[in-house]
Amino acid sequence: MAQRSYRGSMVYRRNGVGENGREHFSVTVHADGGRTLRAQCEMDDDRLLRDVVLTVDARWRPIDAFVRLVIDDRLVGSSWFRFEGRLAECEGFSARAGRFAQRFDVAEGTACFGTHSLHGDAWTVARLRRHVGPADRLQFVTFASSVLANGGSGPCLVPVPPGFAKILDRGEETVAMPAGEFLTRHIRIEVPGVDSFDVWAGGEDCLPVRLSSDTLDETYEMIAIEGNWR
Repeated sequence: MAQRSYRGSMVYRRNGVGENGREHFSVTVHADGGRTLRAQCEMDDDRLLRDVVLTVDARWRPIDAFVRLVIDDRLVGSSWFRFEGRLAECEGFSARAGRFAQRFDVAEGTACFGTHSLHGDAWTVARLRRHVGPADRLQFVTFASSVLANGGSGPCLVPVPPGFAKILDRGEETVAMPAGEFLTRHIRIEVPGVDSFDVWAGGEDCLPVRLSSDTLDETYEMIAIEGNWR
């Protein structure tokens, strides 16, 4: 089969010291340029476990996704998402709301879907490569799976209107991590009332080399990577 794959792990650190969680991920990149991410995210202090499967096309636009969220060993919710043309839809179940469905008509289609996985956050850089300069505003439609900075609600479709997030392009930076040294693109994303966070994404695949969250006061470092990544 004409595909390649890679896998790796990240560690979460609160206040920059001590392990506070981890994310294990694997990615399959298909011959047509589309790719599928599978991520398991663990947040120790929040007692949160999130499983994510996200597929994007060659332009890094979301096709479909699945998010399952557990806190304190209890199901918070489990949802399936689909994006096609003007349609963004979700079929889900949550412990609070029961079975639910959402439909959105998006004039220009959905550009990004934030699943609160670190690798998915790094993929946002691929959509922002065309947004150069000291500052810009996201002028395309995106959704998130939760309104909380730690992704601990939903999961459901949360619309993020164009222009809501502020983008600060910091340019290229070489970053040394436990997994090695990487040339990265550093972008800061500020979302009023939710979070301000920095992403250092490496290579063609936008590897999640390093991330940090102001709201959660956490840093995230890639500690292992193997396979056919670029």
